[in-house]
Amino acid sequence: MNINFSIEEAVTKRYSVRNYKDQGVEPEKRKEIESFVAGLDNPFGKQVDFHFLDNREAKNEEKLGTYGVIKGAKQYIGTTIEADSMALVALGYELEALMLYLAHQGMGTCWLGGTFDRNEFAKAMEIDDSKLFPVITPYGYPAAKMHLQEIAMRKMIRADQRKKWNQLFFFNDFQTPLEKEEAGELAFPLEMVRLGPSASNKQPWRILLKDKGCHFYEDKEPGYSDRFPYDIQRVDMGIAAAHFDFAAKEKNLKGHFEITSQPEVKAPDHTEYVFSWIGE
Repeated sequence: MNINFSIEEAVTKRYSVRNYKDQGVEPEKRKEIESFVAGLDNPFGKQVDFHFLDNREAKNEEKLGTYGVIKGAKQYIGTTIEADSMALVALGYELEALMLYLAHQGMGTCWLGGTFDRNEFAKAMEIDDSKLFPVITPYGYPAAKMHLQEIAMRKMIRADQRKKWNQLFFFNDFQTPLEKEEAGELAFPLEMVRLGPSASNKQPWRILLKDKGCHFYEDKEPGYSDRFPYDIQRVDMGIAAAHFDFAAKEKNLKGHFEITSQPEVKAPDHTEYVFSWIGE
């Protein structure tokens, strides 16, 4: 996958857009987006399928509900995978790559995992029930102002706030926080992870630096994923992988992902190993 734009600029520019201009994405832009999607892949070897929907062409348009969260959106992208925990990570990786690309193109997106009518969107996108359909995003041009519910939601989840380094990154064990000045060349990829979006802004990623590896753990919020038929925070882990990977490549850092390199350390309660990035 070729990322030919500044990751820092795209990460900084991207935010969850819930209010859109009454304007569809132009056909030529849509073709460029589809071309970008066709070139997507992920380092976990899982298939992620993308489904495009133009709301103006959909039958029973009024049934495509987002419970008042999204206003004005005309076009959506859905994703489907096999029911597999690493496929959820792969989905997060690929869809976040697309969202960063769209931010670079001046368009808005918004991760929707629980606030959309899954059955009606599945019908409109012609998705059968053999695949897991975890997430959609609207895409289009942001409106000049946020709507009132959007403002309230962002305030409730503290959307513009991120946890500090000493809450997210650790060295050798989970009792020793990693300071930014100690991270060296990994400081930039780790900062891009810190700035990433996550479901309800819970920021579940915890990264342990040990033995030339960056080991990614999920800090599982007890009960948070119970209303889903899958662990939605695994998608967040894929977002973290994307931000780290693209930032590392931008800085010409060599490394690869593995899912069987769990270090022998005691993890905190509710914290689960997911994958590692091994430096070369």
